[in-house]
Amino acid sequence: MNRTQGAAITAVALALLFAGGAVTVASADRDEAPATPVSASADAGFARDMAVHHQQAVEMSFIVRDRTKDEAVRRLAYDIANTQANQRGMMLGWLDLWGLPKNESGVEPMAWMGMGGSGDTGPLDGALMPGMATKSQIEELRAASGREAEVLYLKLMTAHHRGGVHMAEGCVQKCAVGAERALAQGMVDAQKSEMLLMADMLKERGA
Repeated sequence: MNRTQGAAITAVALALLFAGGAVTVASADRDEAPATPVSASADAGFARDMAVHHQQAVEMSFIVRDRTKDEAVRRLAYDIANTQANQRGMMLGWLDLWGLPKNESGVEPMAWMGMGGSGDTGPLDGALMPGMATKSQIEELRAASGREAEVLYLKLMTAHHRGGVHMAEGCVQKCAVGAERALAQGMVDAQKSEMLLMADMLKERGA
């Protein structure tokens, strides 16, 4: 073996050693996040709260589909109900996988974000988190029909999405599980797009 070949082999060995060290460091960084989130974590809090938030969006969407014949509104309602029901199933599935309760007694909604008791009109009327409709508003939607139902749904869902985006952005910043952060970012992007669509639909209806 000549001197040039020896130097080349030494360089390769040093490169492999450095790469191995880099992988070790990267693995150590990932290991800082717990393998299973604890009940008080942002991951668990977001999954619980957003599952509740999504359930109301699904409920309102099914209500308006029965209260109007407008195809644009019915199509939007179907898309929202289908998407959010699927996402809700994912979040509840994660809680099962982590062995955590779906409801945590004594913990206020949004506590994982440093908030709590953030309902628009207080929990007594059902608005547990930002953007959620009150029980009175849900009943008003049930009683409406035609254009009135369409406008009310679009306004309620716009507020609902605004609150949902705020929560999802919180998870993007605070959640440790990569898949959950990715889901939250997807919610932010999709719901912002739907808010723009709903603004146009409200304008078309003179609202």
